[in-house]
Amino acid sequence: MTQGTAQVRLDPLQVSDVEAVLAIQHDVYPAALVEDRPVFLSRIALPRSYCLAAREGARLIGYLVAHGWFANAPPPLGAVLTAEAPGDVLYIHDLGVSREGRGSGIGRTLALRAMELAAGDGIKEAQLIAVGGAEPFWRRLGFAEGAAAARIRPKLQGYGPGSRWMTRRIG
Repeated sequence: MTQGTAQVRLDPLQVSDVEAVLAIQHDVYPAALVEDRPVFLSRIALPRSYCLAAREGARLIGYLVAHGWFANAPPPLGAVLTAEAPGDVLYIHDLGVSREGRGSGIGRTLALRAMELAAGDGIKEAQLIAVGGAEPFWRRLGFAEGAAAARIRPKLQGYGPGSRWMTRRIG
């Protein structure tokens, strides 16, 4: 993002955004962590969806996939979700920022907005799996590494080496 460009706005992530989301995802994640269209569509459709798009003009430059979910039970990587998920916690599944948007604070803005929306619905905690060295980013947003329950450890392995279970109080 350059000085003097259009202001970034946040909107709910739409089905029509998924192709742009996939393009950003392919650019920022290793192949082992890339998910397909049905995974994103299922999360957008959840009753407590906090999926957000960051736009500069009409162009998607960042996205956040987050939703209400069961506490301490992250979905496996690549899972298509069909359950009527409760709002026990805000589960942050995926955050991606395009090359043009990096360094602008968009990722932080997306995450904080989703937590604000979830807190407004009475959700008190956010949980996530930090991947690909993203742990310092999430720490700066107040997340701390949580004790991974035995049932979470196998899912962490599916997210790649160095994956970390992290939590934060919200609201």
